[in-house]
Amino acid sequence: MPKFNKVPDEDALESLFEASHDKPVLLFLHDETCPLSSMAYDEILDVEGEVELVDVTTQDAVKRAVERRSGIKHESPQAIVLRKGVPTWNASHGRIRANSVTEAVAAARDV
Repeated sequence: MPKFNKVPDEDALESLFEASHDKPVLLFLHDETCPLSSMAYDEILDVEGEVELVDVTTQDAVKRAVERRSGIKHESPQAIVLRKGVPTWNASHGRIRANSVTEAVAAARDV
């Protein structure tokens, strides 16, 4: 089971981009009111390690900052793997699968 860390603000998000220079960072953008997002969340529950959680219903500024900083158009639910300050993998909606996320994080370790 993963350890979820809520991304509280844009400064914390920037710190995650910086931290990705040392290790992969997994961002998960989640909407608690969306059934598709709930299905993706269930998949993320099977991923080991830390997951940086952005609640898109309450953290609009952080959600927009992820889009701006990563260059990836927002589509929640959304999973993004960061490495060396840039996204190396992303998926949204039904493409978020535990095995795909796990493989993407593992591949980012080698970047």
